Amino acid sequence: MPPAPSQEQTKLAPEKQQHISGHGEQAVRYHGWKVMPYVIGNETCERLGTIGTTANLLVYLTTVFHIPSAAAATLLNVFSGTSNLAPLLGAFLCDAYLGRYATLAAASIASFLGMLVLTLTAAIPSLHPPPCASSSSTSCQGPTHRQLAALLASFAFLVVGAGGIRPCNLAFGADQFDPATAAGRRGIASFFNWYYFTFTIAMMVSATLIIYLQSNINWAIGLAVPTALMALSCALFFMGTRLYVRVRPEGSPFTSFAQVLVAAARKRRLPAPASPADDLFDPPHRSKLVAKIKHTDQFRWLDKAAVVTAEDAVVDGMSAAAANPWRLCTVQQVEEVKVLARMIPVWSSSIVYYVMLTQLGTYTVFQVMQSDRRVGRSGFEVPAGSMVVFNMVALTAWLPVYDRAVVPALRRVTGREEGISQLQRIGIGLALSVATMAVAVAVEQRRRGAGGGSSSSWAWMVPQQAMAGLSEAFAAIGLNELCYKESPESMRSVAGALSPLALAVASYASGAMVTAVERATGWLAQDIDKGRVDLFYLVVGAMSAANLAYFVVCALWYRSKNIADHGGVELLQTSSKHNADAPPAMAV
Repeated sequence: MPPAPSQEQTKLAPEKQQHISGHGEQAVRYHGWKVMPYVIGNETCERLGTIGTTANLLVYLTTVFHIPSAAAATLLNVFSGTSNLAPLLGAFLCDAYLGRYATLAAASIASFLGMLVLTLTAAIPSLHPPPCASSSSTSCQGPTHRQLAALLASFAFLVVGAGGIRPCNLAFGADQFDPATAAGRRGIASFFNWYYFTFTIAMMVSATLIIYLQSNINWAIGLAVPTALMALSCALFFMGTRLYVRVRPEGSPFTSFAQVLVAAARKRRLPAPASPADDLFDPPHRSKLVAKIKHTDQFRWLDKAAVVTAEDAVVDGMSAAAANPWRLCTVQQVEEVKVLARMIPVWSSSIVYYVMLTQLGTYTVFQVMQSDRRVGRSGFEVPAGSMVVFNMVALTAWLPVYDRAVVPALRRVTGREEGISQLQRIGIGLALSVATMAVAVAVEQRRRGAGGGSSSSWAWMVPQQAMAGLSEAFAAIGLNELCYKESPESMRSVAGALSPLALAVASYASGAMVTAVERATGWLAQDIDKGRVDLFYLVVGAMSAANLAYFVVCALWYRSKNIADHGGVELLQTSSKHNADAPPAMAV
């Protein structure tokens, strides 16, 4: 007799299930890596289409729309912050109502429309101000209300696209692998590495070729190319529709979390249950979406939400339920809140980490601008803004080695499918961030010791950028994988929004930190040779070291989600001929 379908399989839309003949049960045809050309192709083209454009928007606003630099920078900060906060709303709508497929479909179309409108603002003369009559900024005409409305409309579409794509793309790709098989679980881990590999390749192409087309050839052409890539992204996504595994949403997870907090607060004066296994409301687990989580002894005060009192009424039926879920919650609901509560401290360590990356990236550009940027005797000068490429090169060069050589070797030593745990991977990345800032301090002191200015070569800044890329390969990917695997299945898209949220907080914190340090110390002068960037780097490095210590404490305290052996549904071990889970060799 074949085993019953898995929790992951039974939660899927009927059109993605295949019938097991003779038994009337449903199973899922996971296509695994066969679907990745559509999933990763969609993500790569989307990144190529949007990253290069948004990275160069400041130049576009100041040179084509003639918006003053301060106003342009403010507009872009608002756009960037909103783009990083929008994924929270997108993730909520995805997990509660739309599902990942519908959210990605709508968001991809919105991104394409945003790119199309932005391209039209450059291609149609009436949608942007006329060229300046002379080099004097006072002779430049600013945008009209109609032109500004077209520009803001493109930004609005791009924000909607970011709000849907950023929290869902990783989770949607991981959904295509069978979590009930060892090959499927390895495929999920490998997919996270592949995702960042293609992501950084797209960033490198955007930071070089697309920006060159926009700045040196023609803005209309430079924007039309990424728009065409975004159209290709949409086409690739919809081409794979028949093959996708689609997870159905089952309502807002935030309502359940709120019920636990309210019920626990109402019963805060009750004594802690003497025997949680017997004294807490734990009806049979019937959910086909969320796996049954075992009771844990952390955050015991939350257990009071599941204590049955004389005032609590229970409705009997096929599955017992509380008559008032705002007074009585199940153990499953309580444990889901505990999972999130354990994850938040670990996630919070990423904020300081992203502050480090932001400050290093900004002031490396300033260092290079005041260094000798010539390459050989050709007369070619390295663009200061292209230094981020070395960060990306290090990351993309390391990920194939890590995925195809290091992980298998570690697997033989540790016995873990992913080689090392996500927490260990994050810890290594944070340790590398401290080492990166130490190198940055030493390089800046050497640059100053050599006299500053053009007496020092730009190449001295390459090692710190490469080390930052390596730290991202550990910390950023490990964090995203941890959030996906540890979060309750009903809110994995919300988990995908945590990294953009950390980036948004880090962006605001970085701006505030620069302002505070400059006002208090004068270290960050316009001419960095007159300031003390090395001391600023030292402060950022000390913050990174403190953050590493904080993370270690959080990691030692952390307890992974513990799934019950029998959560109401047994795991189905599907055969390999129906499951293309084995990861392919990662070509370089």
